[in-house]
Order: sequence, then structure tokens, then C-alpha cells
Amino acid sequence: MASDKTILYFGPGRTTPSELVVRFAREHGLEMVTVTSGDEVRALLNRAFPACVVLEEDAETGETEALAVTLKQDAFTGIVPVVVMLPESAAHKAADLLAAGADEVVTEGLPERERMLRLDQVVRRADRDVSVHPTTRLPGTNHIARDMQARLEAGEHFAVCYADLDHFKEFNDRYGYAFGDGVIRFLSKILRDLVRGLAPGGFVGHIGGDDFIFNVPLQYLERTCDEVITLFDELIPYQYTEEDRRAGYFLGKDRRGNIHRIPLMALSIGVVTNQFQVFEHTGQISELAAEMKAFAKSLPGSKYVVDRRHQSPALPTASAAEVDALVAHDQRSRPAEKHHEPVLPK
Repeated sequence: MASDKTILYFGPGRTTPSELVVRFAREHGLEMVTVTSGDEVRALLNRAFPACVVLEEDAETGETEALAVTLKQDAFTGIVPVVVMLPESAAHKAADLLAAGADEVVTEGLPERERMLRLDQVVRRADRDVSVHPTTRLPGTNHIARDMQARLEAGEHFAVCYADLDHFKEFNDRYGYAFGDGVIRFLSKILRDLVRGLAPGGFVGHIGGDDFIFNVPLQYLERTCDEVITLFDELIPYQYTEEDRRAGYFLGKDRRGNIHRIPLMALSIGVVTNQFQVFEHTGQISELAAEMKAFAKSLPGSKYVVDRRHQSPALPTASAAEVDALVAHDQRSRPAEKHHEPVLPK
């Protein structure tokens, strides 16, 4: 079965893939899945998403051009990158194939290094484009995990900050998804600009919905979180109507139809660092970050809480509800414009 770790290969008129394609797959750790007809290509792409499709022909049959057109015109198969490999004698077809939708055309007459780089760039672009969130254009989950892994491998002391909006669903229900998307873009801009300006080497990613991750070197953690929360609390009221903004809430129904006062949105950030703990893989970090985020959301107002436990994440971790397991946490909460000092759990 084709997957993002495979190259789907179809070579009409060929018995085997060219040595260049075979070497490219081997050097990038990609499995080669070879099919013998265009129908097989279409059938596989309707069930799976390979890293790319490579179409290679020796003769000018026109089959690759027709296949590229049908693949790119289909909404489901069109997102998979298509590379067409041409012999030097067919180099004049390159423009037509690109017009037909091929993501790259590699002709035999090009230097070998350039041909390898063109194949490499197709896979890299596809990976980047699929991972980027369409609403915010921020990196998605794949890039978030890669950034964490790179920091672990570099031995860097860093903080993973899981940010989530409180009362976003109720806002979305009242104002509609278009305004909801506007709030998501608004938060993404705050995170991107402040992390870029305050935390050199920082990273911001968008998990989905109103969930974001930003990773920063440990020394920039407190200042960055403080400024993010301060700016968010100053600007978020202007996402509401003047009536709701002045009241500080609006009336909304829960799933049982009961009327409640819905406060203005707040920002909760759960923070995990490797200052006191050793992580073996990114899954341990993401699990603890989700736990800390859930704990932060149980507290009122905008705030960030930092996990300062000296417990190995390889062992069973305490629930965020078990406050006594948290040795200390930082809280920044500003409801009704009141500023509170950090609160320690009782």
C-alpha cells in the first residue's frame, strides 16, 4: 500500500525504473511501489497518499501527459505531487506537461545533481504544503514534532507551550465561523510576532482549531508568555460587538438549553520544559503539554502554568487535576484588569 514513505512509480513502455529514481528512493528511505497501468495509479491514489508519483517514459506515447491531467483535475488525487521523467529527445514536452499540472518535469539532459535536487524539492515542498495549516499558514503537527526532536537531539533547554482559547466554541456559535477564523488568525499573528521578536530561535505551529504550540529556548519562556497574555487580553475584547465588550459577557445556551453568561475569551497556556526532566521522544512532551494545558483551562482568566515536576515522564504521570503533584506553577491571570501574583497550589 502506498503511503507518505513511498514513491508510486509508473513507467509506460519501461520494464524497470531508471537508476536515478531508484537511487533517489534509496537515499531518502522511500519504498518504491511500481504499477503497470494508469488505472492502477488512480486506484492507489484513491486509497492512499504517497510522497509523490513518478511517471517515466522512453517513448512519446502521450500517456504520461494524459495521466497527469486526470490526476491533477481530481480533487482527491490532485494534492499528491506528480513528477514526470523525460528522455532528452522529449524535452520539448516539458512545458506542455507543466501546463497539464505536473509538479515537476525532469529531463535526462539535465546534470545528474540537478535532477536529484529537483526530485528532492518536490518531496520537500509537498511535505511542507500538506503540513501547513490553511487558515494561519503556520507549520502543522509534522513540523511541530520535528522542531521538538531537533531541540532534543541538540541537547537544548527549551519550553513547549501549548496554547488554547477558553470559550472559543461559544464565540464561534454566537458570531459564526467566519469571525471564529478571524480570531484564530488574530491569535496566530500574536504568537508569531511575539515569539519572533522576543525568543530568538523560537518556533510557532498550529495543531488545528484554536490549539497552537510554540517552542522557545528556556531563557525566553517567562517574558514571551507574559507578553503574549498581556497583548491577547488587551486586544481580544475588540473581537466582540460593543455591547458584549462593555458587558464583559454574552448570554449563551449550553447543550441542555440552559442560559449561561459566557465570559470573553481567555488564553490558557500549558508549559512543559526539559529543565528538570529528561525526555526520550516527542510523544512524552506532547502528552505532558496536553495535561498542563487542561490544568490551565481549569483556572480562570488568561494564564500560563509551567510543569516543574522532577518526575521522569517515562513513569506514569499524575493527572493535571491532582494539584498536589505540581510542585509549583506560574499563573498570570487578569480578569477585570486585575493583576495577580503567581499562585502556588495548595
